Amino acid sequence: MSENAMRLSRSGKYRSPVMAGPVVIKPTRAVEIKNALGPESNYAAPFRPLGGNSAATECTSSSVGTVIDVSGLNQIRKVDPDGETVTVQPGVRIGDLVRELAEYGYELCGGHDLMSRTIGGAVAGGCIGPTFGDDGAFLSSQVRSMKLVTPAGKSVEIRSDQQNLMHAFRMSFGMLGVIYEIKLRIRPIRTFAVTHRRCTFDEFGAVAQKIANVDVGLKFFLLPFRDRVYLDIRRDSPGATGTHRIPWKVKDWGESTVLPHVFKSISRIVPMSGVRYRIIDEISQMTQGIVNNRLVSTGSNSTSQMSSVKSDDAARTLKYSTWFFPAADFAIVVQAYRDFCFRIQETSGFRCDMPTVGFRIGRDNTALLSPSFDEPMIALRAISTQSKGWGDFAIDFGDFARHWGGSPLFNQTREVPPEYPSQVFGSRFSFFRKIRRQFDPENRMMNPFLSQYFL
Repeated sequence: MSENAMRLSRSGKYRSPVMAGPVVIKPTRAVEIKNALGPESNYAAPFRPLGGNSAATECTSSSVGTVIDVSGLNQIRKVDPDGETVTVQPGVRIGDLVRELAEYGYELCGGHDLMSRTIGGAVAGGCIGPTFGDDGAFLSSQVRSMKLVTPAGKSVEIRSDQQNLMHAFRMSFGMLGVIYEIKLRIRPIRTFAVTHRRCTFDEFGAVAQKIANVDVGLKFFLLPFRDRVYLDIRRDSPGATGTHRIPWKVKDWGESTVLPHVFKSISRIVPMSGVRYRIIDEISQMTQGIVNNRLVSTGSNSTSQMSSVKSDDAARTLKYSTWFFPAADFAIVVQAYRDFCFRIQETSGFRCDMPTVGFRIGRDNTALLSPSFDEPMIALRAISTQSKGWGDFAIDFGDFARHWGGSPLFNQTREVPPEYPSQVFGSRFSFFRKIRRQFDPENRMMNPFLSQYFL
C-alpha cells in the first residue's frame, strides 16, 4: 500500500476492504492446472505459480486470487545421456536433480545457488552462481523446451527453435502461464580448479575489472566493516582429481546454515549493537577463512551443488536483495559499496550482519529480461538475518544501485521504482510486455507487484 493510501486509511475517509487471502491449490497432474485456469474454472484471478517460495519479492504471492503451488509436480521424468538432456516437472528441487544426475555421471550446466529452489522457479525467474565457459549465466539458458498452461487454460509447448518465444518465456516470472514440464541441457561431469584469495577492498578494487572480465567462475564475500574480501575463483581443469563431496558440503553448511543460525542467536542475546557486530564480524572472518581457504581446491558443478535441499532452509528465511552492475565499472562500484555500508550504519544504525555475496555473471542474451543481456555483470546480494531496519536499508540499497547503473531481477531485487525497468531493459522490455499482453490480455497472471511494471 502506498504512503498516501495508508494515510487515507488511517484518517477514516477510506477504508481498505478485508481480504480473505488467496486460495492455494497444489496440483499433482498437469490437467489440474489446465482445469484451474480454464474457462469453466471456479478459481479466481489473479493466478500466481509458486515453487520453493524463495523469492525476495512479492513476485509469486498475492493477497487475493489463486496461488498454484507446483511443488507437488516433482518427478524427474527422463534422464537422456545420449541426447544430454533431462526432462523434469517444475516442482523438482535443484539439489535433488543434481544428485540424480550424478548417478548417471552428469551434471547441470553452470553453478547455481539455493538448492532448495524448484526447477520451475529457477528457469522462470533468475538462478545465478559462479558460471564460466559455455555454461550460460542463468539456468534458464539451458532450457531446450517447456510445456505450460497459458492464462487461458490451453496447453502449449515452446521449443528452442522458436527463438523469439523461448527468449520471452525464459525468465518470464510466471506471467505467461504455469509450467508443468521442462527439458534442460545437461553434460558429463567436468572438473574445475578452485583458487581462494583474501584481500582488502583496495586490493580487490585494483584487480576487480581484470577479474570481472576474465571468463572464470567468480564468487566472493564482502566484509565491509573488516575491510576483507574472500574470493572463490574457478577455472576449467580437466586433469583435476579429488572432487570429493564432503568438503563442499561442509563449505555450504558453514556459509548457508551455520552463520544465519548463529547470527540470529547472537542478535537475541547481545543487545548492544557495537558488541554484537564485533562478535558477528569475528565469526564471519573466521568462518570465511576456514571454509574458503582450507577445504576445497578442486570441484565440479555436481560436487559443489551436492548440498541437502534442507540445508539452506535458514537461507530461505533471510532478508536479501540482489542487484546487477556492469562488470566494466565494478572496480569503482565495490569501493562505493563499502562507503555506502558505513554511511548507512552511521545515519540509521542498521547494517547487514551477513557477508554480502557477489558473483560474476557472464553475458546471457537468451532471455529478454536477462540483466546481463548486453554485457557481463557482477551481482551483489546484500543479506541480513534482521527484520528491523531491513526495509529502509533495501530502499537505500536500491537508490545506490540505480545510481551506479544497476539492473534488477524481479524475484530477487527489492525496491525497484515502476518506471525503472523500462529504462534498463529498453526495447526488450517493451517487446516482452507486448508478448505478455498477447498471451494474457485479461491480466489473469498479474498480481499487484508485477502490475506496477508490466501493465
